[in-house]
Amino acid sequence: MSQAQTRTEPLIRNISDTARWVAAIRAQETERPDAVFRDPYARRLAGERGAEIAEKMAYGKRNAWPFVARTVLIDQFVAEQVGQGVDLVVNLAAGLDTRPYRMSLPPALQWVEVDLPEILSYKEKILAGEKPVCTLERVRMDLANASARRAIFEELGRRAQKALILTEGLIVYLTAEEVGSLAQDLAGVPSFRGWVLDLASPGLLRMLQKNLGPNLAPAGATLQFGPAEGPGFFSKYGWQVVDVRSLLKAAARIKRLSFVMRLVALLPASNGPQGSRPWSGICLFARQ
Repeated sequence: MSQAQTRTEPLIRNISDTARWVAAIRAQETERPDAVFRDPYARRLAGERGAEIAEKMAYGKRNAWPFVARTVLIDQFVAEQVGQGVDLVVNLAAGLDTRPYRMSLPPALQWVEVDLPEILSYKEKILAGEKPVCTLERVRMDLANASARRAIFEELGRRAQKALILTEGLIVYLTAEEVGSLAQDLAGVPSFRGWVLDLASPGLLRMLQKNLGPNLAPAGATLQFGPAEGPGFFSKYGWQVVDVRSLLKAAARIKRLSFVMRLVALLPASNGPQGSRPWSGICLFARQ
């Protein structure tokens, strides 16, 4: 490829590049002396492409803290739920997540990653010499294929007594109709007892669309979902809110905020509908 072609290539070419970018942020956190988590695989998974994106995406570079806080909070939820008897974790759109390798998990725990073939094949190649701490399986499929995902959900549901679903960094790219359809499909499996997801308010969605949207557009990754109802959106699809944890509050606790943002974090927590207020949180739902 010529230098001219390289210069005109989009910073984020496809959805897999977003996973490389997030892995680069995890690598940067891991390499801090005061790291709040350690992902020894993140740098390799991010590769040169992920490092380049993390360096050149100015808004993301200034605002890495939500990704760090998201990782911390989801780690906490996973550890707590596994401690309460979860025997299967299903990670939808798993990307370059490495929790089955880096977390302290029971060897008997079943962990299933579902994602597109390209990203899972890339991950397998990079991690070929590594051993997960629990039973790990990867399923290659496009979650947009509703009939295929329902069949996978039904099969996985038969393997578990108490399954936890993870959708980290997924639903913000879906329409409200698509999120509702996915929520309904998940609720239709009796053993799918819990669901952990990250959620944005309409105000934050608009901010992200303005600041990240132009970089994501060439990859066809449109930021779309930030429901006015907040976590209550999911109640009509069979899911009740159990716990909501603010990313801002978590980032303040782990000391990853600027002075101004630390002041904002002092405001009282609010986990309901947020309207125009920029807000994001990690939510735990239970099947009704």
